[in-house]
Amino acid sequence: MDRTDLLEVATEAARLGGAILQDWAGRFTPREKSPANLVTEADLASEKAIFELISSKFPDHRFLGEEGLLRNEGNSPYRWIIDPLDGTSNYVHKFPYYAVSIGLECDGELILGVIYDPNRDEMFTAIQGEGAKVNGQKIEVSVIDELSAAMCMASLPIKASRENKAVRRFLEVLEAAQTVQRTGSAALNLCAVACGRIDSFWSTSLKPWDMAAGVLIVREAGGKVTTCEDQEFDVNAPNMLASNGTSLHAELSARLQYAE
Repeated sequence: MDRTDLLEVATEAARLGGAILQDWAGRFTPREKSPANLVTEADLASEKAIFELISSKFPDHRFLGEEGLLRNEGNSPYRWIIDPLDGTSNYVHKFPYYAVSIGLECDGELILGVIYDPNRDEMFTAIQGEGAKVNGQKIEVSVIDELSAAMCMASLPIKASRENKAVRRFLEVLEAAQTVQRTGSAALNLCAVACGRIDSFWSTSLKPWDMAAGVLIVREAGGKVTTCEDQEFDVNAPNMLASNGTSLHAELSARLQYAE
């Protein structure tokens, strides 16, 4: 199947999902007692539109999505992995750092990734073996090779206690890095690694739809993705360290393991 055609459909679907999120965002305020109900409706509406568009073009493909989307019957080697709203808490509070994420596997291998930031109108794309782009322009990871000079991002479990291993890891790196941030959108963090805005991002609490598209985008931009222990990455396991691929990666991995 022509991957350019697949990418065209994926970007169209991502823009559609992003437009739906922006439309729904105008219907509530963070001060409402229960904006979560409206956010759930926005999330579901985005996923439904994305699924309907892609499945109309590729009716035999399989699907996995955050909001209960699961279509696994058939023998198609293609599986779409969709997050219609990555950064839900940010969206609830109208903090403009959330995105639509669409990844595609073929025979279990990531071959295409699209992440759309509707607030900045930035479309990050990657096709396996063809590099990564934002709005059609090639992107590359940074060249920072020392943790002391690096800007890092981390995801932490919701309401993690101070004894949680993820918190200990965060503090361990905080002492050594130039800065460590927590933003609330794994997809956009991975895009930031890919285009050199930050130097690394790690988490041990993500789902496949949080990572699939972004992992390929990082790799195609010249970066490296492994587990936090610097072992082979598996999109179905919640353990990921993404970086620019310099010696920073090993240094960061060592720090994360030391915190255990």
